[in-house]
Amino acid sequence: MPQDQIDPAVPPSGTGCRECDDIGGWWVHLRRCAACGHVGCCDSSLGTHATAHFRATGHRYMQSFEPGEDWFWDFVGKELVDGPPLAPPTSRPLDQPSPGPRGRVPGNWRELLEARARG
Repeated sequence: MPQDQIDPAVPPSGTGCRECDDIGGWWVHLRRCAACGHVGCCDSSLGTHATAHFRATGHRYMQSFEPGEDWFWDFVGKELVDGPPLAPPTSRPLDQPSPGPRGRVPGNWRELLEARARG
């Protein structure tokens, strides 16, 4: 993992997807940028903000920001990779559901995701 693409000391940008929070949206799972700490939603989410962050910045490594997960994804190599421990917190709060956040996930969230997948 190139050292210019990771900063183990930088904390996460928050407890949820920054862009979804800005628009009152919701997410399925969260990912954390290993270079700058930006937290964005995964590609299973409507916003796909983690991938958008990679495209905008070139920050190629994201780590899962889900409880109990510590895997890294390399957007350039399109593969799982090993990485160092990152600064805490290492996941969304345990009391925050997935999908989340509580109170913003529509009751028909599965149908919305299926409709997006169908195009």
